[in-house]
Amino acid sequence: MTPLTERLQHTLRQDVTSMHAYAIQPSAGMVKLDAMENPFRLPPELQRELGVRLGRVAINRYPVQSSVDVVAALSRHVGLPAGCKLMLGNGSDELIDILSVACNVPGATLLAPLPGFVMYEMSARLRGLRFVGVPLTPEFELDEVAMLAAIEQHRPALTYIAYPNNPTANLFDDAVIDRIVAAIGHQQGLVVFDEAYQPFSSRTWMQRMAAHEHVLVMRTLSKFGLAGVRLGYLCGAAALIDEVDKVRPPYNVSVLNAEATLFALEHAGEYARQAALLCAERERLQAALRGLPGVQPFPSQANMILVRVPDSRRAFEGMKARGVLVKHIAGLHPLLKNCLRLTVGTPEENQLMIQALKDSL
Repeated sequence: MTPLTERLQHTLRQDVTSMHAYAIQPSAGMVKLDAMENPFRLPPELQRELGVRLGRVAINRYPVQSSVDVVAALSRHVGLPAGCKLMLGNGSDELIDILSVACNVPGATLLAPLPGFVMYEMSARLRGLRFVGVPLTPEFELDEVAMLAAIEQHRPALTYIAYPNNPTANLFDDAVIDRIVAAIGHQQGLVVFDEAYQPFSSRTWMQRMAAHEHVLVMRTLSKFGLAGVRLGYLCGAAALIDEVDKVRPPYNVSVLNAEATLFALEHAGEYARQAALLCAERERLQAALRGLPGVQPFPSQANMILVRVPDSRRAFEGMKARGVLVKHIAGLHPLLKNCLRLTVGTPEENQLMIQALKDSL
């Protein structure tokens, strides 16, 4: 044992040293379709306008008014219901961590369906909460009986419902969700609807949230088209947001990120146009995937499509060898056996992806 290894064993938590880090695949030179990013950049004239605007930002000052301005602009953009407030995070990842800190009462449990976004469980475990995962059905729907039983047994302080879900890309049945939300309310817990993929979804809880004081809606601007800006936001009853906001680090959103966000919201029509094109491409991809032998695409309300193939490892490696990078997720959960997650890209990227998959089956 080296001196450094001994020091690490003495100073670092054992659960940290034994865990796996969040994996980010090298993508240089690849057609990058593994991370649900918006593939479109701003038109050149808007790029120049944004550059000039960022050049005027007072980066010598702490971000105070800029965050206030972003909260106001986002509140208008989403049609924030009366009686509700909105707080900002450095991406939704920070908001997930803030919620874990705020809800970490002694013996607290965090509950989420599986397979789901890995950061729910990672944040819970790192912050000392007990995590309970409830498997979806084989059709990737919420298992109502199992969810209600878990809520009754564990009385979770916090329950996440990704809407649409990641990595399966589907919207869960709303009648089932209503009964789950009611059960959590009876147990004095909180529900967070993670609407990261809202630009591509047909339904939202943003307006319905106002009728449920224990419901929060979380979104990110990453899928909107600002993955590099790192800005997320959490909405809920004003009194609830006021309490959670106490945990937020001061100045957590930089002035450059805030200004880029304000600029994007002023040009929301451009991003809506991009989202509409991606939705059209998603449907074209679905049709093409259904035509490939042995390929089963699942319904999607996001900018990704989950597919099951005969041999996912072979297909993933074959596509990578052909210069197309997607996400191999078969190892994340038994329900995802032989599954790949494909990000919807530009028409040209999607054509390359389909051909690479076809050649790799």
